[in-house]
Amino acid sequence: MARKAFLSIVVILLFGIEAWAGDWPHWRGPFLNGSSEEKNLPGKLSLTENVKWVIILPGHSSATPIICKGRVFISSTDKESKDLLGLCFDAKTGREIWRRKLGTATRTVQRNNMATPSPVTDGDNVYFMYGTGELSGLNYNGDIIWTRNIEADYGNISTNWGYSSSPLIYKACPEQGRGGRLYILVQRGASMFRRGGQSGESSEPTEPFLLALDPKTGKNIWKQPRKTDAIAEALDAYSSPIVFQNNDRAEIIVIGADYITANDPNTGKELWRYQYAEQKIRNWRIVPSPVMADGLILGVQPRGGNDLFALKVNGAIGTLSKDHVAWTFRGPTPDVSTPLYYKSNLYVLDGQRTKMVTCLDATTGQQRWQGGIGGSGPWRASLTAADDKIYCINESSEVIVLAADPEKFEIISRVILEDSPVQASIAIAEGHLFIRTAGKLFCIGY
Repeated sequence: MARKAFLSIVVILLFGIEAWAGDWPHWRGPFLNGSSEEKNLPGKLSLTENVKWVIILPGHSSATPIICKGRVFISSTDKESKDLLGLCFDAKTGREIWRRKLGTATRTVQRNNMATPSPVTDGDNVYFMYGTGELSGLNYNGDIIWTRNIEADYGNISTNWGYSSSPLIYKACPEQGRGGRLYILVQRGASMFRRGGQSGESSEPTEPFLLALDPKTGKNIWKQPRKTDAIAEALDAYSSPIVFQNNDRAEIIVIGADYITANDPNTGKELWRYQYAEQKIRNWRIVPSPVMADGLILGVQPRGGNDLFALKVNGAIGTLSKDHVAWTFRGPTPDVSTPLYYKSNLYVLDGQRTKMVTCLDATTGQQRWQGGIGGSGPWRASLTAADDKIYCINESSEVIVLAADPEKFEIISRVILEDSPVQASIAIAEGHLFIRTAGKLFCIGY
């Protein structure tokens, strides 16, 4: 009970949600690391057993569902009209509560689309971001409180494979009180539409920046340029910012364009930076987001570069050196999926080349086990965990359940949901799994 109370406090600090950690308010869950404290989750999945409901979605998206206060929020395209939609469903029944048109998909992109970023909620309102720059805040009744277009203000935000960074809410900002802040990352280089299969207008590079907004109004609080000497496609980042507690100060952590950086959540001032890619490799764009674990910040080398590193910052300011690297793991690492932190261990999925999952001690980087998961398609979604189980889905809609046991690698079950392609990660809330496939949303649980 004490541990659950502590984790509840963490959720309140991050999101302002005065509830237990049973919600999934951000694409990486209540602790921004892919884990949940939910219990009594199914280990064996099928197309019929323990399926509470299945709904048909209006279109495809890579956005992960978020769940809060009994509601499921989804970003989606409409495959017929090309509208960009914000959807709300009842978590218990799957009943649609509302849908709102929040934009139009004016561009196309290979693999992804303009509804790739996941929404985020603070328990009062929900915020939707799209690859066209459309950004909207809605209340839980579906009323649009405010809307703006980031591209209209600052220029084209498109990346080679489509803008994918999900917004972040952080509530513990003393100057703003409970209002907190909404953070948006734009990290891109010169448009390379032809290579990515993307169509639409091109543009010169937009200066990379981190933007803090008032979530009540959508107005700017600060805009901080993100300096880099990265080149070509390495300027692009598909990662999302997270909050990290560095001793007695909170920091907004961003990875991309050859650097991990930390910004003051109240002022935007850059506090420190670490260069993870000194080689200046042209195509080293980053997809996995950073992860916080046991006082460390974890980052992955781009394109599954066989290098995962942990930074021990200890309140440092300025440019960090190799002395701040607590440990490095060299082995199969992800190109796309963000690592999972769960119960003092890190689970790393190389979902394309080797299809291996590796379990590491988060404090030391020591490998505990490594095992192959196979499957008929690449595993680009990120691992999620709760109830001593790990869940993941591949592009062929095959779901695998692993034992979250640091002592052994064990596959508990696997099932194909027969609705592909899939890129969204599995969400866990209210004792259930919420699984988004190509055109459906499944709710599975006892």
